[in-house]
Amino acid sequence: MTRNEAKERIAKLRKSINHHRYLYHVLDRQEISDAALDSLKHELQNIEHEFPDLITPDSPTQRVGGAPLDKFEKTRHDPPMLSLEDVFLESEFHAWVERIKKYAGSGKRNWEFFGEAKFDGLAVSLKYRGGIFMEGSTRGDGILGENVTQNLTTVESIPLSLSVHAQANDVRKRFPRIERAMREKEFEVRGEVIITKKIFEEINRAQKKHGGHAYANPRNLAAGSIRQLDPAITQSRRLVFLAYDLITDVGQKYHSEGHLILEALGFKTDRMARILASMEDAFAYRKEIEKRREKLPYHIDGIVVTVNDTRLFERLGVVGKAPRGTIAFKFAAVEATTRVQDIQVQVGRTGVLTPVAHLEPVHIGGVTISRATLHNMDEIKRLGVKTGDTVVVGRAGDVIPDVRAVLKDLRTGKEKAFHMPKECPVCGSAIARKAGEVAYRCANKNCPALKREGLYHFVSKKAFDIDGLGPKTVDALLDQGLIQDAADLFELEEGDLVPLERFGEKSALNLVQAIHARKHVSLQRFLFALGILHVGEETALVLAKQVQAKFKMQSQPEADPPLAEKCKMKELIDIFKKMLIDDLQRIPDIGPKVAESIYSWFHNKHNLAFLEKLDKRGITATLPELRVTSYELLNKTFVFTGELETLARDEVKNKVRVIGGNVTESVSKKTDYVVAGENPGSKLEKAKKLGVKILNEKEFLRLIKNES
Repeated sequence: MTRNEAKERIAKLRKSINHHRYLYHVLDRQEISDAALDSLKHELQNIEHEFPDLITPDSPTQRVGGAPLDKFEKTRHDPPMLSLEDVFLESEFHAWVERIKKYAGSGKRNWEFFGEAKFDGLAVSLKYRGGIFMEGSTRGDGILGENVTQNLTTVESIPLSLSVHAQANDVRKRFPRIERAMREKEFEVRGEVIITKKIFEEINRAQKKHGGHAYANPRNLAAGSIRQLDPAITQSRRLVFLAYDLITDVGQKYHSEGHLILEALGFKTDRMARILASMEDAFAYRKEIEKRREKLPYHIDGIVVTVNDTRLFERLGVVGKAPRGTIAFKFAAVEATTRVQDIQVQVGRTGVLTPVAHLEPVHIGGVTISRATLHNMDEIKRLGVKTGDTVVVGRAGDVIPDVRAVLKDLRTGKEKAFHMPKECPVCGSAIARKAGEVAYRCANKNCPALKREGLYHFVSKKAFDIDGLGPKTVDALLDQGLIQDAADLFELEEGDLVPLERFGEKSALNLVQAIHARKHVSLQRFLFALGILHVGEETALVLAKQVQAKFKMQSQPEADPPLAEKCKMKELIDIFKKMLIDDLQRIPDIGPKVAESIYSWFHNKHNLAFLEKLDKRGITATLPELRVTSYELLNKTFVFTGELETLARDEVKNKVRVIGGNVTESVSKKTDYVVAGENPGSKLEKAKKLGVKILNEKEFLRLIKNES
């Protein structure tokens, strides 16, 4: 990046960040997520590090928060309430440690750290005079905040008067100046006002019940609650204050001691906070807290790591508007911003053309992302995305990353619109879009892309899961003409593979053995591997249990397990050829489109020939293990909501599947049972309205125990 390019990019980033920060800090609303805004700030910070002469006093990296509203009296912060620099990677954290060590210079230093959760709420300052709470204010712009004392007095976790609790006499002995400081000094405590997940959900349910709009997130609700003109509204929100810093000097030499003193005075603090002896401890602590994140009663977005030695912390001073001795070590973002370098079309196993954004590499969720799906042309039009745009990209778990928003205010005028090609980019055939569908498809059923993608799917982890048979090997086998379809895989010998690049005798033998070891797979894996349109893992499992039931009717009623344990291809063909579309639609969670897709697949002569070919290769599908005698819960549908005490969610699903039931995510009239744990969501309310039977965890366990 040249200096002129950097200057232009910095100007646009600053304008965009200031816009979103104003919405966030002043108006308590958002257009993009916190993670996306953090990503923009991170990009600006990196460019300014590279071109320090372009840093100006009005840059968002040099200020804190936004301007306070005129609704409340102003109050001055001394010392200022500073912001924190963010890092996301261990390498960035390491660079911060090296910077502060270099700045501190040579000599013996105590490089011990203190780690605590980074609460996602509203930062406030509390001032006590004579031990009595006299003033509470928001951070505002770091220098001037808003006096919200009347509202903060309604927060029960904020002590209205200070005293060292009796059970903390050891703290009084360690810090004898506390009592005098409380009597004679202005005693200042800083922390975060938050709202718990449970209360947030309760408030949103009440909002919906009375026709109001649901609040976007707990942080905005907490901020809005503190800035209500009517303190009765603030009190009704049941806010929580978590103290994280003691500003007044009472003899504490370490930041960790400040936490001990705050707790002794009756302030709620982070119980997960601890001293970290090294960088490695900090890395381990961050991973531990991230694992516990979802089960915490409040939202956090990372950890805060502070140089524990107070004198060393003060010696490090301030850079811009952030203290050098503290860093926000954030969790891997689920969203980030980056730029679209190109948009290309990918042909899937069902012939669907999917536009894919090729991105400037960006870290999301702990991994580097360079591709993101744009889904279809309708989504491209909705987003208004163009090549060259700065976009918000999101990633959740193992889901393919996708483009979620376009930051149009960062456009330069050089961006280019995308147009869907008129021909398949693989085979050159015409593409078509059926009435009522959003997807464009390649009209050529023999398109090489369909065959290739179908093979990738057949051998994938959730299907046949053949060890050592990845896309590159599949490509090589197809390109050399060694296979035409998946059935041909089961006839390969070592000698066929040795001539291929990267294959020796040993690796060839290993692959052949791995292929033959998968001649017998579970029926749900097999059905999923076929790549039937609209048939995912859960639908494949439902179909497998339907086949199981057919076999059950042919076996002795009292048999457990059923007599038929393996299903040959001819038997599978026979079962599905007898099933009409209406029969398929009667199966739980199978609608008209899915039923028609399944029916069409098993009545296609090419597909039937493929199944017969598999049969000749000795492929069989093992039936689900349903260790039930009464079959009363077969195909019953369960929905789970809230946190279960004794079972993990995956464990619960497996228990339901073993008894022949189904697990779905949404509640409908077809739902048989809703199992409610702690802090249930809106699914419970919907179940009550629809009259669906509701079970608690103990009742659920008793039910499945009786059936197993």
